Amino acid sequence: MLTLLMLKKEFKQFKEIIMQERIVRAVAGTLVLISVLLSIYVNVNWLFLAGFVGVNLIQSSLTKWCLMTDILCKLGVPK
Repeated sequence: MLTLLMLKKEFKQFKEIIMQERIVRAVAGTLVLISVLLSIYVNVNWLFLAGFVGVNLIQSSLTKWCLMTDILCKLGVPK
């Protein structure tokens, strides 16, 4: 019984981490799409936003630190 409770707790923690990663990816993808559309219809300088998001994704993969993850933690999304 104790093992089952431990597995359930670990699965819940894993599920919460997956949710946080999905939110980060969704926000990054949305920002890239919005910046590309704005660069087409408004001003080409909006592509800097897409570049900024791309650089942050590369930085977070190398350092294992992401500002969006910290923001989500402060908003109450469990880590």
